[in-house]
Amino acid sequence: MSQALAEQDQYLSDFERFEERGAAPAWVQSIRREAISRFAALGFPSTKDEEWKYTNVAPILRIPFKPAAAESNGLTTVEALERTISISLPPERLVFIDGRYSKELSSRRRLPERVRVSSLAAALANDLEALQPHLARYADFKTHAFVALNTAFLEDGAFVYIPRGAIIEEPIFMLFISLGGGKAEVSYPRNLIVADRDSQVTLVEAYVGLENGVYFTNGVTEIVAGENAFVDHYKLVREGEAGFHVATQQAHLERNSNFRSHLITLGGSLVRNDVNAVLAGEGVECTLNGLFLAAAQQHVDSHTRIDHVKPHGMSRELYKGILDGKARGVFSGKIYVHKSAPKTDAKQTNKNLLLSKDASIDTKPQLEIYNNDVKCTHGSTIGQLSQDALFYLRARGIGLEEARGLLTYAFASEIIRGIKVASIREQLDQLVITRLGDKFRGKERLL
Repeated sequence: MSQALAEQDQYLSDFERFEERGAAPAWVQSIRREAISRFAALGFPSTKDEEWKYTNVAPILRIPFKPAAAESNGLTTVEALERTISISLPPERLVFIDGRYSKELSSRRRLPERVRVSSLAAALANDLEALQPHLARYADFKTHAFVALNTAFLEDGAFVYIPRGAIIEEPIFMLFISLGGGKAEVSYPRNLIVADRDSQVTLVEAYVGLENGVYFTNGVTEIVAGENAFVDHYKLVREGEAGFHVATQQAHLERNSNFRSHLITLGGSLVRNDVNAVLAGEGVECTLNGLFLAAAQQHVDSHTRIDHVKPHGMSRELYKGILDGKARGVFSGKIYVHKSAPKTDAKQTNKNLLLSKDASIDTKPQLEIYNNDVKCTHGSTIGQLSQDALFYLRARGIGLEEARGLLTYAFASEIIRGIKVASIREQLDQLVITRLGDKFRGKERLL
């Protein structure tokens, strides 16, 4: 039996034990069973699959991950958590440890009437009317094995519902902590965000590994933006050095809605993020921005797809990668314009900076267009630091390493500057500087 089949059988056995616990509505159990059947039929992807051509999941399959146990590992106070993760926690937050909600570390303010911010597990028990029209309706588990696996083990995560006309001023923070202790464990966070028509919300979704142990996070986030809704979404990946992260973010965007996605990847041994958006109504505006920093032997894969389904949609996409050491990056982005989407305006850009001769990037920007009345462009660049710019800075008395740091920071800061919320922008800016260490000693000269 091949390694992939052996590992697949292990997950199938884990599902049988998981299902014996019951405690879920019948329609959820039906979805879980359908998802595990699809996973059994699909199997894990290999490099023979076009969508996984540049990312080998064998390192995940070699490790017999078991479902994470419910433990806190001593993380019971907010002060201890903030010291550990170097992030200031806002008053409105949901905190999860190894995929399970932590009541002690979470905090709820008084929100406008009918706004729901809770764990998915609580919503499954108490709020089925809001969940059932959307849960597992957008992220495609029929063709994507890791989405199918997550859906089969669907149990807990974040649920946010913003009712019609509600405007949430402060960001809602969702923090997922992987303890990464002595056991190889897998967690399956499942998040559902629904912003009803004419509503506005800002969300931060952060994944942090506390130790250097081996663990696997397999996540799915579904986002629904109703007519005229505005959703500003930020995702931060700071997994541990030996952590694996495979996740899908699926956005469904209705008429005249505005969706902004910002993905910052700073950690993890092997990271794969699928970011997809379907512009299902007329006049939708969609922005996908991303930045990843990889060093040593990290592997970071960013896959995006924007589906223009209706007329007068606009999308803008900018993804940047910075690679050092023997790191490898992947960018694969597709803009798909359906025949039913005239007057589409789409632009996709991917830029990559290699700081080492051993670092590499595979980039594949794509346009697939079935309507002639559109304006679409795409492009990709791979390069090193400009020698002319280095010479210019050194001629003004700046040392070589400091000059390299200034130019590298300037390359990264374009994404950071696009973050509209000052508190989020400042914290992410500092995390980027910390992540790159000595290369950014000259950052203050840019201020």
